[in-house]
Amino acid sequence: MENIYYLLFIGLLFWYFVYLRKVAEYARSHADSYCKQENLQFLAIGRLSSRFRFSKRFGPHWISDFDFEFSGDGESTYHGTMTLRGYKLDNIDTPPYRV
Repeated sequence: MENIYYLLFIGLLFWYFVYLRKVAEYARSHADSYCKQENLQFLAIGRLSSRFRFSKRFGPHWISDFDFEFSGDGESTYHGTMTLRGYKLDNIDTPPYRV
């Protein structure tokens, strides 16, 4: 009987890994489209955190925070933060940058 629990736990870990990879792909896509829209050069992206939340408005959902690097003038780099709620973009925050 305990083997079923082990298999369930391993399956849950595998699902979580695949889910986080898919969220990372969506985040990269959102950051790339934001940079194209604002005429910026997209450089890199990395995950800061992922957490499970429950709210009355959205129900149970995952919130993932990402840090992305961009350049406005091609010489300097800036760090912006991006929040995804599930696969959807919730917020992008960028500092003032030189164009």
